[in-house]
Amino acid sequence: MKSLFNLRDRSAFTKNLVTLISGTTLAQALPVVVSPILTRIYSPEDFGILSIFMSMAVILGIVANLKYELAVLLPEKEMDAEIIVLLGILISLAFSLFLLIIIFFFQDTILLILGDQRLSGWLYLVPPVVFLVGLYGMLNYYNTRLKKYKDIAYSKVAKSIAMVLVQLVAGWGKMAYGGLILGYSVANVFGNIRLLKNFIRKRNMNVTFRKSELKRVAQRYKRFPIYTFPATLANKMATDLVNILISLVFNVTTLGFYSLGMRMLGFPSSFIGTSVGQLYMQEAANEKERSGKAVIVFRSVLKKLILIGLPVFSLIFIFAEPVFAFVFGPEWRVAGTYSRYLIPLLFIRFVVSPVSVSLSIFEKQHLSLFLQVGMLIVTLLVFLFAWKFTLLFETFLLVYVVVLSVYYLFFLLILFKTVKGKSS
Repeated sequence: MKSLFNLRDRSAFTKNLVTLISGTTLAQALPVVVSPILTRIYSPEDFGILSIFMSMAVILGIVANLKYELAVLLPEKEMDAEIIVLLGILISLAFSLFLLIIIFFFQDTILLILGDQRLSGWLYLVPPVVFLVGLYGMLNYYNTRLKKYKDIAYSKVAKSIAMVLVQLVAGWGKMAYGGLILGYSVANVFGNIRLLKNFIRKRNMNVTFRKSELKRVAQRYKRFPIYTFPATLANKMATDLVNILISLVFNVTTLGFYSLGMRMLGFPSSFIGTSVGQLYMQEAANEKERSGKAVIVFRSVLKKLILIGLPVFSLIFIFAEPVFAFVFGPEWRVAGTYSRYLIPLLFIRFVVSPVSVSLSIFEKQHLSLFLQVGMLIVTLLVFLFAWKFTLLFETFLLVYVVVLSVYYLFFLLILFKTVKGKSS
């Protein structure tokens, strides 16, 4: 069988991958390096409240543009890609304004549902952050189309630096959890600046985007809001809603320990998995265009992720507890204990997540919707089981990891059949 890439293609792929991974590594490393300071400035409770805020912003922000960003790489005409970006920005803006109205009229009800009155006032930061998260998603894919990988890496580093600086200064100013929230919010502003400049510079300023053109591309790629939007919402709820549910079923301090563990364990997934997934989508789309399948690049990426992930997650499993206690302070040892429980699930998720975009590439959004809703239901059932039988948090983690790991393996099987052209 002929190799998928010739030497020149492989060289370009590797160079782009290294650029993205380098930028993402630095961006993720900065908060990790500063975390020992932050854990001595802020309490586990403060980190728990930040996790609730971030969960709301991420769940809503990731779907703020109805997932039209996934369509940016698909049009042959550059103008159509630009129209999709503009469409996504307008949708994100409208969605954020709608959220602002909802918060204005129903703030007390929202705080009651979240179970923490300390978020009062900070809720009004959610809509602008949601807009910025949605904007970043759209601009990220547009810059991928332009092959502006250095600028994508730069944007991630800029976000990280801004967040760390604000959180440190605010922490020394005794802002407590407010400093963590403010840092996260400001970071999303700085992340968009370079990517937005590229869109403005590249855009054909002589072309006026009429309403009819917006409707045309919206109709052409309607499968993304119809299927991918609810599927992504279900996926983010299955992962990020966990933070809110932990604070409700257990307590916000437990959430603080859990969230720090997830933040540290998410490091390899973020600096490798996200970058690989971004390039995988482009290469898989190219293979599909040539052969109608994407088996070669799917298998290649899968093998690389397993070979990279196994030693990394194995080391974390062995040394998590003593490292957490030494680096973050003795009271944070329990975060290391929780992390060890999560290792199997996070390793499987690390392998599966980058190739999950296969369903979008093969326009199987309806299948993605089914799988993601199923994951959300399974997650909610695990929490219901924990609440009903008053499980200890460690017991809950064990059940959660086993059930979700099995589900992700089932997900992987569906993805493999999809890239072979066998799913319906």
